[in-house]
Amino acid sequence: MYHPVGIRSLALSVPNTIRTNDYYRNKYPELIAQSEQRSLAKLFSLADSTPSNEFDLEMMPYLSDPFRGTVERRVLAPGESSLTLEYKAAKDALDAAKLSPDDVDLMIVASLVGEQIIPGNAVFLAEQLGLQCAAWNLDSMCSGAMVALQTANTLVRAGEYRNVLVVSSCTYSRFVDERDTMSWVTGDGAGAFVVSPLQANQGILGSKTVHTAETCGAFYTELAEDSQGQPRLFLRSGKGANRIISSTFANYVRTCCNGAATAANVTLDQIDFFVFNTTTAWFVNFCARVLGVDLERTINLYPQYGNVGPIPVVANLYHAAQLGKINENDLVLVYSLGASANATATVMRWGDVALGPVPVHEPNIAVKTAKDKSPVGAI
Repeated sequence: MYHPVGIRSLALSVPNTIRTNDYYRNKYPELIAQSEQRSLAKLFSLADSTPSNEFDLEMMPYLSDPFRGTVERRVLAPGESSLTLEYKAAKDALDAAKLSPDDVDLMIVASLVGEQIIPGNAVFLAEQLGLQCAAWNLDSMCSGAMVALQTANTLVRAGEYRNVLVVSSCTYSRFVDERDTMSWVTGDGAGAFVVSPLQANQGILGSKTVHTAETCGAFYTELAEDSQGQPRLFLRSGKGANRIISSTFANYVRTCCNGAATAANVTLDQIDFFVFNTTTAWFVNFCARVLGVDLERTINLYPQYGNVGPIPVVANLYHAAQLGKINENDLVLVYSLGASANATATVMRWGDVALGPVPVHEPNIAVKTAKDKSPVGAI
């Protein structure tokens, strides 16, 4: 028997510090002058070739911008951590759903990366929230939040649990040296949502997930000394990462999005709104080109957030609902990809989703985007 299950509430948490491009222009002028010889330019470039696929075509307008379309990024302030961000998002999601800690049957946490590499944040967060239930860590890189959604949906639908709290965070600022141009496109943040039974004909209708083994080697971590001479893990891009990304991403988009639509027994033309995990400034345009989707049917907040791992898909979903771009009973397709992990898409009929408060340090999105001169997608 089919039991409708989906997102009951949704919340977003961002750090207090906002870094604009001027931060890097003023602090590291030598990096600006040498930017096209640095890691970011090597990752997102045409590698001395002509554009040969959809990813390259949509990337081209951004190659003249040393920041590759990033305008702002949010980074941890002193006293903040992945746990503080996760706690705020989780508390707001529970409050929006009108649930107490005792109402939660399971919590799934996808931290990129937690305060400790092993174990992850789940049990530490459960203690802070006062939960008495099981608390699991889940890892799927930038697709962690959406893989956790699919996991929670399956467990609630099977009757094993009733209310599952999903929490995800990303704190790239702890793993990217700000003297590395990769820091220009990365940020921090957290999101949370409650997965519960919904009204008839609402909730998750179908999903499709595949592994992304073709992207193995595109990124890796390295133990090295920081600017104070202390050992620290750093995120690096691998050799040939630009070719790996541009040659594989389109197939993942087609496979997952078409597969999720088929599983939901709908067509892409019937989808009211698309939400993509905007890990690059042109990712929305790229996905829209691959799927033949009008940009008016999606949202792109990359200029305000940058690449925040699994969080942009949560942020885009939150703001689309908050701005009235998604309404109850709309068909919504959500797509996310994690390198060396999984690509996944889910089709859902949006319910009466309660939203947590707008983050205090959230900008006026429309004003910020209108004033910025960098090329941006639809909002």
